[in-house]
Amino acid sequence: MPNNKVLIADDDAHIAELIKLYFEKDGFTTVVADNGKKAVELFKSEAPSIVILDVMMPEMDGWQVCREIRRVSNIPIIMLTAKGETFDKVLGLELGADDYMVKPFEPKELIARVKAVLRRSDTKEATAEKEIVFPNLTINLSNYELKISGNIVEVPPKELELLYFLASNPNRVFTREQLLEEVWGFDYFGDSRTVDVHIKRLREKLEEVDSNWQLKTVWGVGYKFEVR
Repeated sequence: MPNNKVLIADDDAHIAELIKLYFEKDGFTTVVADNGKKAVELFKSEAPSIVILDVMMPEMDGWQVCREIRRVSNIPIIMLTAKGETFDKVLGLELGADDYMVKPFEPKELIARVKAVLRRSDTKEATAEKEIVFPNLTINLSNYELKISGNIVEVPPKELELLYFLASNPNRVFTREQLLEEVWGFDYFGDSRTVDVHIKRLREKLEEVDSNWQLKTVWGVGYKFEVR
């Protein structure tokens, strides 16, 4: 991997050290922050390839750090939470996180998720230009750019990948499980609610942009990119 630096942000020294040891044993470089403010500083100075971000931290919590990073970067972010509530998971995804894990977890599973994200990232960089154009909508998967009515719109990587996949297969209905498999990959450990959250966020951006197409729910089945 050309860049295998992992930023670990967790104020629990024991957990941070455990994650650090496992990743370094697997050949990764690590930098560690014990609070949210330091995490943002290290993100800017160290240019990691992925961020592992605890939700509950002093000075700035994980939600605030995620917002700050998403303002300037689409770097993959995996959230860690000690809670299992759906609210935590959904909020993290809505803020632009790519995945989440609930403590306690197996470090090997976390490494597997990170490797999966980085593999897909490497594949994206190696592929030729991929662009889909519809009226008032341009989805470019080469430079991860979304244009709506001619204006560039900031969008997290997974939202763009999901939209690109659906728009690449117009009028075809996909179940949530199929979308998880196609967009997140076989090694995704999350649940189908992840798809719902990303669709919701995309709809907020695409609502009433053009009458020629829409993201449509097919009740009891899944979703499709409908072209009229």
